[in-house]
Amino acid sequence: MFAIIRTGGKQYKVAKDDKIQVEKLDGAEGASVDLDVLYGEGGKKAGVKAKILAHVRGPKITVFKKKRRQNYRRKKGHRQDLTLIQITDVKAA
Repeated sequence: MFAIIRTGGKQYKVAKDDKIQVEKLDGAEGASVDLDVLYGEGGKKAGVKAKILAHVRGPKITVFKKKRRQNYRRKKGHRQDLTLIQITDVKAA
């Protein structure tokens, strides 16, 4: 059985034992979380539980802004905080 969940402003299609990276969730490593379900297989309501495996950081992204002939240049880096989770249970409600 699969379900469509929403977390961090994004949607993910998940099934039992899937491992996915999502935007940072509150909670310690090893903690269990319930996720918002938008759609369950066959249009049924579903419940999804997940276990937090680790808190990691994404790759570095460079943001560079420039305006030609104005001597305007800005360089900035960013790394997103992510949480690695494993789906432990997908059940129809």
